[in-house]
Amino acid sequence: MAFVCPDKNCLKCPRLIEFRQGNIAKFPTYYNGPVEPFGSLDAEVLVVGLAPGLNGANQTNRPFTNDYAGDVLYPALKKFGLAQGNYQKRKDDGFELLNVRITNSVRCVPPQNKVTGDEVKACGSYLIEEIASMPRLKVILTLGSVAHNAVLGVLGYRKAAFKFVHNAEHMLDKHGLVMVNSYHTSRYNINTGVLTQAMFDEVIEHIQNLLTTA
Repeated sequence: MAFVCPDKNCLKCPRLIEFRQGNIAKFPTYYNGPVEPFGSLDAEVLVVGLAPGLNGANQTNRPFTNDYAGDVLYPALKKFGLAQGNYQKRKDDGFELLNVRITNSVRCVPPQNKVTGDEVKACGSYLIEEIASMPRLKVILTLGSVAHNAVLGVLGYRKAAFKFVHNAEHMLDKHGLVMVNSYHTSRYNINTGVLTQAMFDEVIEHIQNLLTTA
């Protein structure tokens, strides 16, 4: 099974198509399509987010880029040797991921940053293809409960058996993978104190330790 990015004019989700059409008219210079993953399929770590931000990845066509969530995510990856370069909120900034790939549960920007269960299911075929196309994959980091449940769903695990807990480690034995949870690096979570940069740094350090001890 080889991973293929969704067509830019993907027609799977009526609500997201309608929102995209409005954004094409409102923001004609934005990418306005299913956002492509960032990083190599040879990576050992896959970070799974929720969905693109309207003025972030939906604009730049790179996950978490020009989005507040990227201001938390990318410095942490660099701090622990999983990225290099200077993150400047542009797809062409030369910032590189090292042994990490970043994707989303839903590839198109949703209204009010909220996705539906049907949209997560519709994008599930891309997520499972992506996971299956990563031969060296060891760790999946899920940012938020939607991503957590999306990964469990496409891999065929009972969601009730794997409770989402920040910095928790779940063994996905059938696939030889470890799943680690983190609260999403959203502005809302940072502003409300649900997540701090230090808390997220601990998650990335946890993952780095998993890679070195595997």
